[in-house]
Amino acid sequence: MSELSITELSKELRSAIQSLETTGNLDEVGVVLRIGDGVAWIYGLRDAGYSEVLEIETDNGIVEAFALNLLEDEIGAVLLGEDSEVKAGQGVRRKGSVLTVPVGPELLGRVVDPLGRPLDGGPAIKTSQQGVVERNAPGVMDRKSVHEPLMTGIVAIDAMFPIGRGQRELIIGDRQTGKTALAIDTMINQAKQKTGVINVYVAIGQKLSKIARLVDRLKQEGVMDQTIIVATSPSDPASLLYLAPYAATAMGEYFRDNSQHALMIYDDLTKHAVAYRQMSLLLRRPPGREAYPGDVFYLHSRLLERSAKLSEDLGAGSLTALPIIETQAGDISAYIPTNVISITDGQIFLETDLFYQGIRPAISAGLSVSRVGGAAQTPAVKSVSSHLKLGLSQFRELASFAQFGSDLDEATKNQIERGQRLTELLKQHQYQPMSVWQQVVSILAVTTGVFDVVPAAKIKDAQQALLTRLWADHKKEMDILDRGAKPTDDLLKLIDTTAKTVAKGFEG
Repeated sequence: MSELSITELSKELRSAIQSLETTGNLDEVGVVLRIGDGVAWIYGLRDAGYSEVLEIETDNGIVEAFALNLLEDEIGAVLLGEDSEVKAGQGVRRKGSVLTVPVGPELLGRVVDPLGRPLDGGPAIKTSQQGVVERNAPGVMDRKSVHEPLMTGIVAIDAMFPIGRGQRELIIGDRQTGKTALAIDTMINQAKQKTGVINVYVAIGQKLSKIARLVDRLKQEGVMDQTIIVATSPSDPASLLYLAPYAATAMGEYFRDNSQHALMIYDDLTKHAVAYRQMSLLLRRPPGREAYPGDVFYLHSRLLERSAKLSEDLGAGSLTALPIIETQAGDISAYIPTNVISITDGQIFLETDLFYQGIRPAISAGLSVSRVGGAAQTPAVKSVSSHLKLGLSQFRELASFAQFGSDLDEATKNQIERGQRLTELLKQHQYQPMSVWQQVVSILAVTTGVFDVVPAAKIKDAQQALLTRLWADHKKEMDILDRGAKPTDDLLKLIDTTAKTVAKGFEG
């Protein structure tokens, strides 16, 4: 920590304040009182506003900070970068603007830090526009109800917990249960289905090796061209971790405001809350529960509220949010998870037990919910998946009950066997999102009972055989089904006939 002694500080301040008061510039100019842990305490700057950018004049040029604590006699400002150049006694000026970042299509395909500086070794990014990092969310009259589907390509989500464009759906679960995998598959699906949705992935305090692997994978899948990655690592200052999701949202808002559709993935907001707690404690804000400051709920609510489906008058663009939250031992009632659950429009809960049983994605049918997406669900998928969630929940209850007794009636046995087939059907490999027609056909084959003759262990093989045969023999009909309209009776009959033929080859 760099701090002047009391005598030096008094001398320095006395001369600085005298010159400021003589010139009448105390509103516009200040002086650094002390500096440490990325926080500068500044005297003066009476007209500075919250989140305004301040310029500290160091020996080697300007270092920027932004005001977060506006106290009666001093300002607490968080530095954007290292604090090694900043020393007590240096002059500070207002920049006259709040923090902005470059926005626009020039960022597509790039990996940048929260200030828009490239991290991928490519050329500097020059954009024609700047976006405000902290911006008010659209009001009620500026929004439209969520009515367009955002297909993830993951059968369990699209069928049971559908997501609409403009929705905020939380992905929550313990460490290493496949939360990021769900988000990446959703990004890949946007490119495979040519939806035109722009992906904005923000890594908050993630290992750089993990981000590099993600970039390589997205390039392999041909998704990087419509993706922006905003990356921060654990070694970055808390200020950059704090700014990352807001800056990334500003980049996504550019597309939303220009009648396009964007998908925001925040990976993850648990680390964001921890970074904010660190900054708040350094700024001497009073700690509350688990040492988080009292406004930690507002931290995420003002971020996630910016995701919306805009009205026709504003261009009908959308920004969809998939925030990720990490739990400890599956405790979704902990402080930060409950905060974010109450802000979002539903959650997809990943269970550790299911994950280790080999059920992947390990989505809990009982604790997951989508409060909006049903209104935006593709009619084709909606027509075949209405009883899927209930059937799966009942099966899991029955299965846990049935293990204590061997004498089960025929109806219960059948229900358990159907549930086992459903469970097998909903298993899905990573990086293999499914199109609408594939989901509809797969669900129909199991829920109508056609695949009841197929042993649960062979369900995935039978599913693959059915999809291959339909695509080879009836490509035109599958293309029509893929557009999302409710299947006709003739189409249902065609799928049923083909499924029965395939099922015979897998009878156990």
